[in-house]
Amino acid sequence: MLRAMSLPPSDDARTAAFVYHDRLTRHVLSETHVFRPYRLRHTYELLEALGAFSLDNASLMEPRQARVEEVHTYHVPAYVEAVAALSRGERLEEAALFNFAAGGLGDNPVYEGMYDAALWTTGASLTAAEELLSGRASAAVNFSGGLHHAMPGHASGFCIFDDPVIAIKHMVAAGARVAYVDIDCHHGDGVQLGFFDTDQVLTISLHESGEFLFPGTGFTNEIGIDAGRGYAVNVPLFPYTDDETYLWAFREVVPPMVQAFKPDVLVTQLGIDTHVLDPITHLRLTVQGYTQVVRELAALSPGRWLALGGGGYDIGAVMRAWTRAYGVMLGHEWPDTAPPAFAQTHGVQRLDDDEQAPLPAEVAARVQGYARESIAALRREVFPLQGLSPGA
Repeated sequence: MLRAMSLPPSDDARTAAFVYHDRLTRHVLSETHVFRPYRLRHTYELLEALGAFSLDNASLMEPRQARVEEVHTYHVPAYVEAVAALSRGERLEEAALFNFAAGGLGDNPVYEGMYDAALWTTGASLTAAEELLSGRASAAVNFSGGLHHAMPGHASGFCIFDDPVIAIKHMVAAGARVAYVDIDCHHGDGVQLGFFDTDQVLTISLHESGEFLFPGTGFTNEIGIDAGRGYAVNVPLFPYTDDETYLWAFREVVPPMVQAFKPDVLVTQLGIDTHVLDPITHLRLTVQGYTQVVRELAALSPGRWLALGGGGYDIGAVMRAWTRAYGVMLGHEWPDTAPPAFAQTHGVQRLDDDEQAPLPAEVAARVQGYARESIAALRREVFPLQGLSPGA
């Protein structure tokens, strides 16, 4: 059991494992698809250019593939078998039954090799989890993971296998109490479903409201059922939410909820599709604002922190933000200026963003008012279920 293990490393001896192999970056959903796995390779190259992997407390880990029985801890066998068959070009007439589209179309296109790619991504998250359970690392990251929309019996939102659920189930089976915090712009619906009826996993998702964005869920009244009542927490936000309002909402909910829950492991989904330049979402975070959120997540870690990737469709923003995030895990501050050779090759001159123009007053009022309403609803309905005062 995890609680019987030795104490985690102290903060001044923090080790951070980075799970990576180029095979995690090679698959192509379609030539026109917005989700491009090579963003992870660019992140790795920027970190390497900065000398990240030569730091004493950094470790570079190769992933393993997930085993079928591990995938079955969340996904039904019929779906897993269908993914394997579709990946080989078989049973294409059944694609729509599992929310896939043949011919490279739609959010979830069938593509050659997708089964193996999904096993590698899921296995990379399990590799990171195992580094934490073994005590070899106090933080571990798989930026290829965080595919939080996949459902037990179908693909959803670019996600085939739900690696956060599978990795968390692996840790719960080892005796861990897990807090999951999702800062992707989209609601972490697949992960919420995976733990909606248990008090062993707290799920918190901050996201652009389902009123305006896929998957159309993640409202404050989704709080869990049975033993899980009060252990699902959602913070829907208005389009154009900026650093200031996002950080306010985060601080109002995440620290008190995580601290009250007292997890053994913190799992975070660090999608960066909240970025002001993201082409398919509407929030307005900068790299600096995102990095501050990651810093505050680091401060909540109980000594074992599993970090996963997620959304992010402006490639420059992804590589800059994830590079900053891994620096937080290492306790290392990178310079703002990108290394010259990397800058020349990738066109990235700085890690941070220019200062953003303030929102128009009317929009700012709607952003702030929507956030206040979300927090007020959570204080009324969820805080008491966690033993927290509504006025805390």
